[in-house]
Amino acid sequence: MRPILWAFAYLCVICLPLALSWLADMPPRSIRNELASGLGLLAFAIILVEFVLSGRFRTISNTLGLDITIRFHQLMGRIALTFALLHPFLYRYLPGPERPWDSTRQLSVTSDFWALLPGIAAFVLLPAFVLASIHKDALGYRYERWRLLHGVGAAVIAVLLLVHAQTAGRYSGQPMLVWTWRGMTALALFALFYVYVLKPMYQLRHRWRVSRVERLTPRQWDVRIVPEGHRGADYQAGQFVWLNIGHSPFSLYENPFSISSAPSDDPEMGFVIKELGDFTGALDQVAVGDRAYIDSAYGTLTIEGRSEPEVVLIAGGVGIAPMLGILRKMALDDDARIATLIYGNRTSEKIVFRDELDQYDRTGRAKVVHVLSEPPDDWTGKTGYIDAALLDCVVPLATYKTGLFVLCGPPIMLTTVERALMERGVSADRILMERFQYD
Repeated sequence: MRPILWAFAYLCVICLPLALSWLADMPPRSIRNELASGLGLLAFAIILVEFVLSGRFRTISNTLGLDITIRFHQLMGRIALTFALLHPFLYRYLPGPERPWDSTRQLSVTSDFWALLPGIAAFVLLPAFVLASIHKDALGYRYERWRLLHGVGAAVIAVLLLVHAQTAGRYSGQPMLVWTWRGMTALALFALFYVYVLKPMYQLRHRWRVSRVERLTPRQWDVRIVPEGHRGADYQAGQFVWLNIGHSPFSLYENPFSISSAPSDDPEMGFVIKELGDFTGALDQVAVGDRAYIDSAYGTLTIEGRSEPEVVLIAGGVGIAPMLGILRKMALDDDARIATLIYGNRTSEKIVFRDELDQYDRTGRAKVVHVLSEPPDDWTGKTGYIDAALLDCVVPLATYKTGLFVLCGPPIMLTTVERALMERGVSADRILMERFQYD
């Protein structure tokens, strides 16, 4: 019920300006003009709510799931862009100065340049903002720079739209909507303040330090941190945190990493991190004792509270990190559920914690299936990629009907496996998946 309630609340908020404009009981205009105003009202409301959807509020993301939250954020951002671009071109108006006999703008909208300038600026910036977000990887921005530009750009657009709504809007100039827009804009900007200021202030008082840095493979590391002067963080196996090592919490040098350790009495938290550039490209410079900060814990990639009798963990590459946390937690709890781990890599040298995984397999704690796309000559395990054919070789038919499937890995693997599972009758609520790359 909670996702349904969130969806209903979202609809109520973005439709609130429409409802207030209807209550204003102004003289009617042509359908085209009313539609143009309505699209403008909806576009502005959606943009302001987007601040909350992208603001790393655990109450939302841990209820709906990160995948759903981010995908919905992207979808609604594009819908808002479409509404905003259509908004000015639907108006049928009489050019020239404002008419004293048309104070309610039944026939004309203002043609005063300075009143329209904020809207024109937002009209230009919004498409550039959305396109830059979609193609951020191709632009080559470092993550920290893109995140700063994304936050600042969103704030500038919101303020421009607020000024435009109050100076050029027929309905938005009404007292009820004036205060509604101001209140919604203030909440949107507070979401930025919360993420960029209040969260770092909390992290300053809850420091961590690096307790271990070990190279597992040529490009993968085991990094562990311990709390400094506090009890640590509450999390569930399979979740992730935003990790910052060696920088101020206000510096934006943080990235999402899945937790590979299991919740226990030991507050140490572990990660399996792959060198991909930016911070991860300098892991050889991280030393024991270095200061660290986290924003935790996020994600719904956890089996806690689930009742399915079988758990199938499907990991590709560094996607093994949350699966390790889940397997370790199952071992600590002596969980009786049947567990299967399907772990894909390019070569055998990339398999991390192989001895531990083999131990789970030998003791019957979990069935471990290794899959290599470039196997050595003496390899006796599965080869190729994790796809529909491989799943059918490993997963019993009955498991498709009753099992819980947990996925983490490269986007192409997630898409392929998700499609294969759904084709085999696995319901969406029994597929847990989180992506760290989109578009």
